[in-house]
Amino acid sequence: MTLRLRSTTPAIVLLLTLTVAMSGCSMFGKSKKKGKDVEGQPVATIYDKAHQQVMSGSYGNAEEDFKRLIAQYPYGPYAEQALMEMAYAQYKSNNNDDAISSIDRFLRTYPTNRNVPYMYYLRGLANQSRNAVFLQHVFDLDMSQRDLAAPMQAYNDFGLIVERFPNSRYAGDARQHMIYLRDQFARFELGTAVYYLRRDAWVGAADRAKYLLETYPQSKYQNDAVAILAEAYTRLGNKPLADDAKRVLAQNDPQHPWLKGGWPKDSSIFHRLNPFARGGDEAIGRH
Repeated sequence: MTLRLRSTTPAIVLLLTLTVAMSGCSMFGKSKKKGKDVEGQPVATIYDKAHQQVMSGSYGNAEEDFKRLIAQYPYGPYAEQALMEMAYAQYKSNNNDDAISSIDRFLRTYPTNRNVPYMYYLRGLANQSRNAVFLQHVFDLDMSQRDLAAPMQAYNDFGLIVERFPNSRYAGDARQHMIYLRDQFARFELGTAVYYLRRDAWVGAADRAKYLLETYPQSKYQNDAVAILAEAYTRLGNKPLADDAKRVLAQNDPQHPWLKGGWPKDSSIFHRLNPFARGGDEAIGRH
């Protein structure tokens, strides 16, 4: 069953709201002024307009106004808050590269800010959002096109929160994201092992399966990796290793389709590995 992560958006919006509230009413006083041209307007007016756009979901407009604020008033608490909220607006607009750039700028400029854990968490979310490209590459037969950089950076961002800020409000959710990403890495390795297996590259398939088991123990794909080993060793004529893999598989997953024959030559393995397939892992094949 695919791990479901709870929604993080309410927590992020709440953080932004609380940050503003705790900064004091005098600092973030409401402004009635309207208009797209913010040149010469007071910093509080520009901030208030941009912040309201974030709260209403107008992330593109908010980003533009935050940029103008930072350009006109580059120092002080407003610029600090604007940079943080701009990164969030960019993330919500799926401008993940821009969001990561803004986050890195914030971390360099304000390394002791109390919202540093949040910014690492947001960077993890932005890197994970780039994961869709990585997942699509899992099914690209051109092996050179596969890139784990973005999801691995997301994993490291979440790991940094767990390690350096274990008592922060983001630590628990960061752990869940790490579990999810770990399974994605295991799925990537399994997809590669199947790729080799279907091309009769038995040694390559076995090596990938062993790597999956050693690097991502107890992932949701561990039994599939054992099945790959059983198939590869059988094809290689290594009966002792094939029998051992079959025994382990029968003990841990007696209903695995490899034990009944046909797997992974049938289509179920590819449907199972495909995160974009309708119905997810449970639709066809394994369960």
